[in-house]
Amino acid sequence: MTDTQTHPTHVESRTRRAVLGAGWGVVATLAMSVLMIAGFATGISPMPKPIPQALVVQTLGSVPKPALIGLAALVHLGYGASAGAILAVALRRVTVARAIGYGVMLWALMGLAWLPYLGWGLFGTGITAKIAAATLLLHLVYGTTLGLLLDRGRVH
Repeated sequence: MTDTQTHPTHVESRTRRAVLGAGWGVVATLAMSVLMIAGFATGISPMPKPIPQALVVQTLGSVPKPALIGLAALVHLGYGASAGAILAVALRRVTVARAIGYGVMLWALMGLAWLPYLGWGLFGTGITAKIAAATLLLHLVYGTTLGLLLDRGRVH
């Protein structure tokens, strides 16, 4: 065996980390989505509609319901996969604590950029302050799940 067959190159290693991060990012997004969907199903969610759906409507306008649900799921899973890949490539060693911090950072981005884009105000406070707490919980689930999976997978 040559040295490149036993030791992956830097590019191969980064690509592997990005793919693992993206895959685990999808799983972490599914975990937070289950909680989000449960909140809507039980009526305890303070949000007027799921944020991914609201983003699709705000960006594209009226969309038939089946397409809206599909696009919202695709946007949400794609965002979660991208965020997972970025974390896996950016950090040499991903830990649960670091991933939770990353989840909080993603929550802050959402609260400072995406929710105002929807017209909901900073962190959703234009509707109710409860949105800030609910979305923080969802992002803590994302970060914790992503951290457990990436740390377990020894992406470092």
